Amino acid sequence: MTQNRVRSLSRLGCVANLLFFRIVPFLLIVAIAWTAVQVFSSQNDQSAQASSIDARRADYAATATALSAPVEDVRRQDGFQLVQFVTNTPSGSEEEAPTETPAAVQEVLPTPTPVDGNIQVDLPDFFVPPNAQEGQVISGTLVPTQVPLIPRDYNLVNILLLGGDDSLFQDGSIRTDVMIVASLNLDTRTVSLLNLPRDLFVYVPTPTMARLNTVYGIGEAFGWTDGGFGLLAQTIFYNLGIRVHYYARVNFDGFVDIIDTLGGVDMAVDCAYQDYALIDTEIPEGAYLADEEAGLWTLPVGYYRMSGREALWYVRTRNSSRDEFDRGRRQQQLLRAILRETLDSGTLQQVPTLWDQVTQVVDTNIPLDVMLSILPIAFELDPARIKSYTMIRTYHTTPWQPPEGPYAGQAVQLPNYQPIHDLLYDFYQPPTSTRLSLSQASIAVYNGTDKPDLDLVAVQRLREEGFNAIAYGPSDATDYADSVIIDQIGDEKGSLNVDIGHVLNITPENMLIQLDPSRQADYRVIIGSNYNSCSANVVPVE
Repeated sequence: MTQNRVRSLSRLGCVANLLFFRIVPFLLIVAIAWTAVQVFSSQNDQSAQASSIDARRADYAATATALSAPVEDVRRQDGFQLVQFVTNTPSGSEEEAPTETPAAVQEVLPTPTPVDGNIQVDLPDFFVPPNAQEGQVISGTLVPTQVPLIPRDYNLVNILLLGGDDSLFQDGSIRTDVMIVASLNLDTRTVSLLNLPRDLFVYVPTPTMARLNTVYGIGEAFGWTDGGFGLLAQTIFYNLGIRVHYYARVNFDGFVDIIDTLGGVDMAVDCAYQDYALIDTEIPEGAYLADEEAGLWTLPVGYYRMSGREALWYVRTRNSSRDEFDRGRRQQQLLRAILRETLDSGTLQQVPTLWDQVTQVVDTNIPLDVMLSILPIAFELDPARIKSYTMIRTYHTTPWQPPEGPYAGQAVQLPNYQPIHDLLYDFYQPPTSTRLSLSQASIAVYNGTDKPDLDLVAVQRLREEGFNAIAYGPSDATDYADSVIIDQIGDEKGSLNVDIGHVLNITPENMLIQLDPSRQADYRVIIGSNYNSCSANVVPVE
């Protein structure tokens, strides 16, 4: 346990070691892991009791939507307009497209922010489709008009990370249940991540209406210019108003092997879960059999070393979850764990060699010179400079079932324009000064219980929110009932007690101010036996 703690403390405290690994390698690792996680998690709960590969695949196929655009109705690239990029214009300005060519949308690049070592990347040409026919109805819904371009005040490079299920089936179809836009801000040297819902029901310029996760496959099947990515990029541009410049796509065959090759990953489980033994997974070590007759297992809150199949159980479980967003949270948590383990193993230290190896298993159009150009961002990148965004069901989207067409009766999500516009505008902005300030104050976390490694669980939770937290092991006693926060710098007006307490679910009466000139950290957190930082929509485990 001592060696494990030393290793874990080293990992969690190594903020300064965030070098160039944080950009393209991070994005590609995200794509690789998300492929397996999302596809496996899309399987039906009841299928977990099945025993054959055919049954599992048939169940997955039933939940995934086949390609819906008939070949004869597909419109090729004719009439599509090339996007013109205008540089050296006032920051945030945007020129309107000429009225005689309404399909020609201009993405205006702002004047670069005057900072030392400014990064310049030549972005590839991009074609966008003309607007849909006015008043056209497809699948029982009015086809939306093209949304306005989201204004950008910074120079950005957007990379679309895709995970496909083409290795699961031999029918030639591809569904990309994993769709993440990673936006690299070249001026502020920050990164934003945006998850796109697979069930988003959008206009596809073939023309048709379809689930977003089928668009890549449609483009591949019909030989679209730039293939599936070309059609998906145009669809995202049309419906969301953002441009994606590059992509990286993988399937999920090697998911378990990746984790096992790394020797496993450390997972901080901050919500207890109950579920049955799932197909092709293993119950994580540390779980106990809560109902032997039913075969129901409980995984308590704790810090675990998980193999590939154990991690697969953790991210797939849905028996305790009330919605999809909790699984998305766990999947992102797993990606961070894979990233930490990969960085610590030193496998990403040779960029050119890595790039050759990665491109053998990852389908991407990112040139090596572009990847090398954005490396300087990583030299000053820390967790506070990485922001994550997700759409919220019933706010950003409206649940709906098409009354007709190939999607008749299926559950899809219609995009709500204004909330999504506001989300994407924020997505294009760098982290606020408030978020960046979180990483400046140091937080020492101690375990005040006899439950092992609760300090590591709390530290991981804090780090995910941008705090600079380090686990210090056992406290002076192990009988703390309540968790406590102690501000040791005495700045009552600017204290982060409330912010820390919000993340760890610590009540105001347990937030103290005690000056300590010989302090090891600005704040001291002692975890008590009633610790519960679970903020997900999870059924409490008895």
